[in-house]
Amino acid sequence: MSNIVISGYYGSKNAGDEAMLAAMIEVLSDLDPKVNITVISANPKDTTERHGVNSIYWLRVLDILSVLRHADLLISGGGSLLQNVTSGRSLYYYMGIIFLAKFVGTPIMLYAQGIGPIYGGFARRIMSWLGNHVGLITVRDEGSLGELAALNITKPHIEVTADPVLAIHPVDKGIGRAILKAYDADGAKPIVGISVREWRAWKYYKEVIAQAADAIASEFGARVVFLPMQYPEDVKVAEAIAARTKEKTIVLNDEYATSELLSIVGNMDLLIGVRLHALIFAGVMGVPMIGISYDPKVDRFLNSIGEKVVGDLKNVTVDGLMAEVREKWNDKAVFRKRNTELLAGLRTAASHNAELALGLVYEKEEK
Repeated sequence: MSNIVISGYYGSKNAGDEAMLAAMIEVLSDLDPKVNITVISANPKDTTERHGVNSIYWLRVLDILSVLRHADLLISGGGSLLQNVTSGRSLYYYMGIIFLAKFVGTPIMLYAQGIGPIYGGFARRIMSWLGNHVGLITVRDEGSLGELAALNITKPHIEVTADPVLAIHPVDKGIGRAILKAYDADGAKPIVGISVREWRAWKYYKEVIAQAADAIASEFGARVVFLPMQYPEDVKVAEAIAARTKEKTIVLNDEYATSELLSIVGNMDLLIGVRLHALIFAGVMGVPMIGISYDPKVDRFLNSIGEKVVGDLKNVTVDGLMAEVREKWNDKAVFRKRNTELLAGLRTAASHNAELALGLVYEKEEK
């Protein structure tokens, strides 16, 4: 039996990261039904119940060392773990887990990572050393490949693949329809979803989104539904934006599983997202999307499917956002078809991450 340890931002009620973990477990288990997976988590009980795998607490260093010592592979990823834009401390934590695996001689794979930006000479030097001492690196976009080159990470085999969530299969829309009905958001009216996050307590982008929500409701006769990807943080910021609107908007104020979120998104006619994985969910479910950037990972994903962000949280405008909404609204079928074709290739690339990971495991077993 192969033993794999997964390190990432798990157990913190972030729907995007939980979806990544679900996709990784699904594909790894499909390829090797006997694989034994242990996840390092901020909430081991939730992770075990949610994903059906072993889990250990993220700050119990001796427990982590123990499982790493008996593991055939450490997977670091997926997601944007190796950056210090959203948090300075988390970068050192995830590099620390990689170092522990190196210390006990466990093979390491950086799995579909979104690399960087990494600021500061000290952090960049540590990352450069660690990156050149892992067994394999896959990154989810070309921008991350450029970051590796800038860090002079060249020794491992490196491939550009895709975000693990893109390997998830579309789900039935019935569950989402029932959830929307409970919020009186069902019926003949079209639905426009908005996924937001708090960012440095900025107010400008919240006002822009509120004005755009009013314009969408008025111009298209649409229901505007705010979708939380991290609970309860996203609910709070969605409620703050909804309080600024004049038209009626709906805030989904509960915590949802990956399959439920996918199903909800599948019932939407358009999704406007600040959260990366809300946009990826739209791609999986064939829903036209518009991205507002707070981090290069949003730009990179949209670029990979031939899209561009409509702006970032500092410079997005109501006029610019509404111009993009009108374009997508008038040609929804065209954008659905184009995105579906491009995402088909990314789905294959996302699955390839797991194939490469198990290749490292089998290579270790043969030695």
